[in-house]
Amino acid sequence: MLDDVASALEYLVGETLALMNEGARLSDIIHGIKIPTSLTDKPWLAPTYDEPEFVIRNLWRLYGGWYDGNPANLKPAADSRLSQELSALAGGAQKLASRALELSDSDIRSACHLVEMASLAEPENGAIHAIRAEVYQRRRAGETSLMAKGIYGAAANESKARLESE
Repeated sequence: MLDDVASALEYLVGETLALMNEGARLSDIIHGIKIPTSLTDKPWLAPTYDEPEFVIRNLWRLYGGWYDGNPANLKPAADSRLSQELSALAGGAQKLASRALELSDSDIRSACHLVEMASLAEPENGAIHAIRAEVYQRRRAGETSLMAKGIYGAAANESKARLESE
C-alpha cells in the first residue's frame, strides 16, 4: 500500500518537473497529467481528501514559485473588473449565468468560471446567485474529495445566504 502511494507521488513529481522544464504552464500541467489507472484503481489511492491536481499545484509552488506561466496572471486585473468586461462582451451577466447552467451538465469546470464571473459582475443579482448555488451544488455532487466538496458546498451556501437575505 505505501509503495503505491510512493509510486503515485513519484509519478506526479516526475511528470510535473518534466513538463515544467519543457516550459508548460501550470494549467496545462494540471489538466495534462493523469496518474496511471494501475494506481488509481487502488481503493487506498482514491481522492477522498486531497486530489492529484492539488499535489501538482503544490509541486509547482515548491519548484516554480507563484508565477503560473500565464503572462496575464503576472499582474492581473481584479476578478470583478475582468468579470464586468467579459459580462459586457457576452451581453450581460445573466447570459453568462444562463450559459453556466447549460454547461453544468457537460463542462462543469467552465460552468463554474462563467457563473463566478456573472456573480462578480453583478454581485447583488438574486437570479444569478440562484444559478450560482445550483451550479456549485452540482459541482459538489460530482466531487470525491472532502476538500473540493467543502469548497463547492461553501460557494453554494454563500449564494443561498445572499438569496435568503433579500
